[in-house]
Amino acid sequence: MRGECIRLLRYPGGKQRKLHCIMEHLPSREDVVGYFIEPFVGSGAVFFRLKPKKAILADINAELINLYRGLRLDPARVWEIYASLPRTKGGYYRIRNDKKWPSDLASQAARTLYLNRTCFKGMWRHNAEGQFNVGYGGQDRRRVVSEEILLEVARRLRKALLRTSDFEEIIELSRAKDFLFLDPPYRPGKRELQYAHYTYSRFTYSDHKRLARALKRAGGRGVRWAMTISGHSDILSKYRGNRMVPLTKSRRRKQDAVSASSGEVLVLNF
Repeated sequence: MRGECIRLLRYPGGKQRKLHCIMEHLPSREDVVGYFIEPFVGSGAVFFRLKPKKAILADINAELINLYRGLRLDPARVWEIYASLPRTKGGYYRIRNDKKWPSDLASQAARTLYLNRTCFKGMWRHNAEGQFNVGYGGQDRRRVVSEEILLEVARRLRKALLRTSDFEEIIELSRAKDFLFLDPPYRPGKRELQYAHYTYSRFTYSDHKRLARALKRAGGRGVRWAMTISGHSDILSKYRGNRMVPLTKSRRRKQDAVSASSGEVLVLNF
């Protein structure tokens, strides 16, 4: 498997469809001399495409990081369990609601991958008790995952340190010659939170301000960074003086200057 494009997870806000636009502005694998660092790794689309020599991948979602840890440790076992899980709506709810599911990494990883691939629209949502509560979405997108893909994912993850952490702690680890790529949760308003597909944890406007301060400190240490973010003026105002590129899903659409109507923007400090 050449593995140029790995689609492991269905992930709200994932960057698979916009990779062509993002990657042309990022440094190449050879240009990242230090660590490639992602404080909001999510589906890891940029990491898997860039294939850095060494990386730090982090997220506050422990289930997500344990999925990657389980795959790195024993992808064949994860596949064995994943392939054996039920293919019916009732089976989905049995797995989702099972409170006695085995705690070993391979079993946890297989369950997380199964729920992600068979739930409604790949939503990653938890209730107030921290329990995954997304409804059934069908089996069609489950077939995308194969043992070959899991083996390739494991191979690439062996070059990465995996951390469950708040973003600020990870950004503070960065030093000159490292490269930070960030894809934080976007709009912090109440309406967006109410209807958000990803509500594992709330990312408030105060978090956006904290993020901007952390990136300013990182830039002062000589760290290069790039971030995909909402084009909302309140958020972009935190990054005045940095380069901004509007993002589009289409390869044909011209990339004009950032404006009030820009949906998503790539912000870079280089």
